[in-house]
Amino acid sequence: MKQTVKMLLGAGAMTALLASHALAETQLNALFMAQAAYSEADVRAMTEAFTKANPDIKVNLEFVPYEGLHDKTVLAQGSGGAYDVVLFDVIWPAEYAAGNVLVDVSPRITEEMKKGVLPGAWTTVQYDGKYYGMPWILDTKYLFYNKEILEKAGIKAPPKTWAELSEQAKIIQDKGLLKTPISWSWAQAEAAICDFTTLVAANKGDFLKDGKPAFAEGGALDALTYMVDSYKSGLTNPNSKEFLEEDVRKVFQNGEAAFALNWTYMYNMANDPKDSKVAGKVGVVPAPGVAGKSEVSAVNGSMGLGITSASQHQEEAWKYITFMTSQATQNQYAKLSLPIWASSYEDPAVTKGQEELIAAAKQGLAAMYPRPTTPKYQELSTALQQAIQESLLGQAAPADALKTAAENSGL
Repeated sequence: MKQTVKMLLGAGAMTALLASHALAETQLNALFMAQAAYSEADVRAMTEAFTKANPDIKVNLEFVPYEGLHDKTVLAQGSGGAYDVVLFDVIWPAEYAAGNVLVDVSPRITEEMKKGVLPGAWTTVQYDGKYYGMPWILDTKYLFYNKEILEKAGIKAPPKTWAELSEQAKIIQDKGLLKTPISWSWAQAEAAICDFTTLVAANKGDFLKDGKPAFAEGGALDALTYMVDSYKSGLTNPNSKEFLEEDVRKVFQNGEAAFALNWTYMYNMANDPKDSKVAGKVGVVPAPGVAGKSEVSAVNGSMGLGITSASQHQEEAWKYITFMTSQATQNQYAKLSLPIWASSYEDPAVTKGQEELIAAAKQGLAAMYPRPTTPKYQELSTALQQAIQESLLGQAAPADALKTAAENSGL
C-alpha cells in the first residue's frame, strides 16, 4: 500500500513538474516584414535555432508587408495581443520614443556591442541620445546593372554620375537593346521616398532646416526634377510609378532592365540561376553621384529590432533580439542582408561569392543619408509621396508639388 502511495505521489509530483514547466514557457509575439532583406524562411530558421537553444521560450512570428509594419505596431500597443518584439525602420524611433511605443534599452547595450557594431548602424536605433533597440538590417540602395546589356551597347563601365546613367540608358535604347532601360520603385509608398532620398543625397539637398521643410528648393528640387525628366524621357519603365522593390527585382531578373536601384537582397536573388534569367550577369556599384557635388549616393534603409513598452516579457524579448542580431547569426545569413558587425567583413564566409557587393557596400554604407528625423515623419512622408506622384503624372511642376508637400507636412 505504501509503495502504491509513493508511486502515486511520484506521478503526481511529475505531473505538477510538467505542468509548472508548461506554465513557465514564455510566449513571445514578434512582428517582421515579408519583403526585402532577410526572407521569411531565414527568419523562421533563425528563430528555430533560438528556441532550440532556449526551449523555455516560444516565439510566435507574424509577417506583414513593409507598408503594414508601422500601423500594425502602433495599433497593437493598446490591445491584449501586443507584440513583444517588433522590426522598425530607421525613420520611426523619433515617433516611437515620443509615443512610448518602444522601450529605451540603453542600459542593456554593452561596451562590446558598441565597439563591435559599425558606427553607422547605431544611427538606426538612436533618438535623442538613447537606444531603442539593436540594429539588425544594415541596408542602402545600390545601382544594379546588367553586364551583358552594357557590353552589347559598347559601354565599358557603369555610370559614375546620374547624368551618365541617363546617357548610357539612351545608348541602350537607341541601339534597340531595351525599350525602357531603367527601373525604379516609385509607387506611392515609402519605397519612392528611399529613391528620392538617394537623389537628394547625390545633389547635397536638405529635407529640413531648423526643423522646418527645406525640400522645395536646392538639391531636393533637383532630385525630383531628375526623376520627372527620366520618367518623361521614356528611359524609365513607365510602370515604375506603380513599382515596389519586388517589382523592380522581377523586372531586372527577367532581363527587362539594364539599370535598377534596389536594396542589398537583390544581388544574390538576381544571381540565382533557379529564378533569374540574368544570373552571372549582375553588376552592382554604389548609387552614382552628381558632378561637382558627390561621388556616390546612398539612403539609410536600415532597420532595428526593439521591445515594445507593452511587452510583459522584456528579459526574454531582449534575449531573442540579441540572438537574432548576434554576429554568429548574421554571418550565417549574410547573403540577403549584410552584417552590422565590423569584423564580419573580414570573414570569408560572409564575403565569398559577393565580393563585388561588399566592395560597393564599403562605399555605400559609409555615405548613407538619413530621411528626416521627426516625430511627424509619417505625415511628412505621405506629403512627399503625393508630390512625387503628382510630378511624375504631370499634375504639378516639381517646385509646386514640393511646396504643397511642405505645407501639408505637419511641420
